[in-house]
Amino acid sequence: MNNKSVIAIFALCMLLISSCAKKEKKDLPKIAIAGFWIESSTFSPAKSDVNSFKQLRGDEIFDYYPFFGKDSTLRNQAKWVPTLRARAIPGGVVTKETYETFVSEILEKLKVNGPFDALFLDVHGASSVEGMDDPEGDLITRIREVVGTDCMISTSMDLHGNVTPELVKHSDLITCFRLAPHEDAMETRRRAVKNLLDRLESGKGKPKYKAWIPVPVLLPGEKTSTRIEPGKSLYAKIDPLTKQEGVIDAAIWVGYAWGDAPRNTATVTAYGDSKEEVAKAAEYLAKSFWDVRKEFEFVAPVASLHESLKAAIKSDKKPFIISDMGDNPTAGGAGDVTWTLAELLKRPEFKKADGPSLIYASIPGPKFVEKAVKLGEGAMIEAEAGANVDSRYSGPVKLKGKIEKIKHGDKHAETEVVVKVGSMHVIVTKIRKPYHHEADFTNLGLNPRESDIVMVKIGYLVPELYNMRGDWLMALTPGGVDQDLIRLGHKRIKRPMFPFDADMENPDLSARMIPLSNE
Repeated sequence: MNNKSVIAIFALCMLLISSCAKKEKKDLPKIAIAGFWIESSTFSPAKSDVNSFKQLRGDEIFDYYPFFGKDSTLRNQAKWVPTLRARAIPGGVVTKETYETFVSEILEKLKVNGPFDALFLDVHGASSVEGMDDPEGDLITRIREVVGTDCMISTSMDLHGNVTPELVKHSDLITCFRLAPHEDAMETRRRAVKNLLDRLESGKGKPKYKAWIPVPVLLPGEKTSTRIEPGKSLYAKIDPLTKQEGVIDAAIWVGYAWGDAPRNTATVTAYGDSKEEVAKAAEYLAKSFWDVRKEFEFVAPVASLHESLKAAIKSDKKPFIISDMGDNPTAGGAGDVTWTLAELLKRPEFKKADGPSLIYASIPGPKFVEKAVKLGEGAMIEAEAGANVDSRYSGPVKLKGKIEKIKHGDKHAETEVVVKVGSMHVIVTKIRKPYHHEADFTNLGLNPRESDIVMVKIGYLVPELYNMRGDWLMALTPGGVDQDLIRLGHKRIKRPMFPFDADMENPDLSARMIPLSNE
């Protein structure tokens, strides 16, 4: 073989390699990303508008998901087209105008950039929108009208979401968190993406069967944490089922207790390629849930505010954390109910500077903050805060004390003011903010570990606060996410429902096979 022949063969090989590489790249599936995420209470007078949401577009969406790093395996397995991810901290009902603004943008970007092989949909499942009973079902139905039925959709959700047949029909793959607190949030989203890619690359396409079972139980997250039993063992039953032949994934949703609509209930799903195994898995989980419904208890001891304060003052464990649960903004409370703070201000123990040290986090008061900024650190202030949105239980409270810290630039609160009132440090924010991390306090010059009492508007403690606690009580306080569900007065949920109908008969927990999106 002469040199010219060798060169020609080499050139041909390089051309074939290049062609294959181009073909491989060209054949990567085209997958869209979209998200709409909020948990919103229908029992709160608050409204969530466009400004309540953090909106991510383009590369910002990739940055949000750690598994989509530029050199990550999942990032390189497809041509990803991010549209919009709108997320808000929990709050009140979303205005219809806000919802339509986000949905319209998602749909328009899907139309312009399509067609798609698949779509990753990241939703909470507990949004409440003016005039709508099933916003997530509406969203995915309208997405289907744009992307068609050949496009495979994988939906990732919060376990406190709600799941309707419409949502399951249009979701070819659907999953949710398995931990509460949600330490597996990103792991769950990664699972949703991985399952989607596996079905595309294997050529197996959409799962053949999907089972859906509503379980007539509606309990708050503070009673269904997976830190303790029976939630811990119940959710541990999911993963082994996904290892069975014919089952791809299964999930249990607790549902959202502070939403009053027909869809608000616990739910179980399973999907895969074996009708028998899928149905069996779903029925097993549904029965397991129903069987332990009466065993769910609060994740920590609960008491009235008076009893909680009595125990905290008497305790020598620092910090003694008290959850001000009824107005918890991480569950959908307005965050500005002043009832608890008003009660604290009446207590003689906290009126003197040398009383028990207490940090109260927090109360929104934009006018208070504005006045404090004008006065500056070190000045004395007397002004009202709170009850701008939810004044049903108590009006604005007057805080009189010394401004110890003013901090600007927080991504939630915008501006935070620490005012010393007697022996209490009250944090007043321009915009409501949940306090989850030790740094939330230390950045304000506060030391929560050395405080006798730390009171936070939260339900069950997130891991960082949980690990920091000396002791902990959850106070049964009023608000838009009141833990006394009976007192709230649900009118539209499907009855009978446990615990509203405590002695109800056993329900039908047989699997309902949901049609595929193209059927």
